[in-house]
Amino acid sequence: MNSRSNRAALFDGIEEGGIRALSYSHEIDEHENDQAIEGLQDRVNFLKRLTGDIHEEVESHNRTLDRMGNDMDASRGILSGTVDRFKMVFENKSSRQMATIVASFVALFLLIYYMTK
Repeated sequence: MNSRSNRAALFDGIEEGGIRALSYSHEIDEHENDQAIEGLQDRVNFLKRLTGDIHEEVESHNRTLDRMGNDMDASRGILSGTVDRFKMVFENKSSRQMATIVASFVALFLLIYYMTK
């Protein structure tokens, strides 16, 4: 009797028209789901292209930064060599004479700069 009441509960109130309505509703839901899936696929493809573009941009910036770092290292090497040469010059001659020569060159440079301006 228990299985009979379950069957009755399952099919209670369902007629042939009701079954057709449920089937039609199911088709509408599937169509809406397909449209939603297509929309999501478009969004995923857009995000995939966007992340690819971001990756290329980051790689480009990393290459630029690496080149700049290498150039800075080369400049640092040249500058330290120049500083070492200045130290040798100041050690070999008296600092008073060297300061006078440097000040004279700076004054001459400033004078020429203002005259041409």
